[in-house]
Amino acid sequence: MRIAIYPGTFDPVTNGHVDVINRASKLFDKVIVCVAVNTSKAPLFTGEERANMIRDAVSDLKNVEVEQFDGLLVDFARKKKAIAIVRGLRAVSDFEYEFQMALTNRKLDEEVDTVFLMPHEKYTYLNSTIVREIASFGGDVSQFVPTMVERRLKDLRDELHNKLWRR
Repeated sequence: MRIAIYPGTFDPVTNGHVDVINRASKLFDKVIVCVAVNTSKAPLFTGEERANMIRDAVSDLKNVEVEQFDGLLVDFARKKKAIAIVRGLRAVSDFEYEFQMALTNRKLDEEVDTVFLMPHEKYTYLNSTIVREIASFGGDVSQFVPTMVERRLKDLRDELHNKLWRR
């Protein structure tokens, strides 16, 4: 079985993320979306909330699972017997960081390859930070995120605005 890991913070999951998950699900027998802890970020949603929003967004994809993980990604991949780590590339500006991470992961475990997937061009500008900022001002994010995420962002709009602009 060809298993791939798609890691990310997903705070929140966007339609671009969902597009990459869809693409990966066609290439691999199983895709495990890994909601990761990033110590350099202060997420708006808890890991469990992010995992649940992703589960809701990809519920129609039978070969996709969602898990949370805190630690080295290659350790998680090894534990799950994954052959690949999937990373989305939106623009050339993403490449340098992703390339460094791919080479580092290869040094840590040469059995796990990194596969870069580009989302549909209509999502190339989209990231979670932009979505949070638009939502914090009450903007319409319906074209950028799954419905459940849109509802959660509306519920948290005031908290989100305060959190973003106190930094």
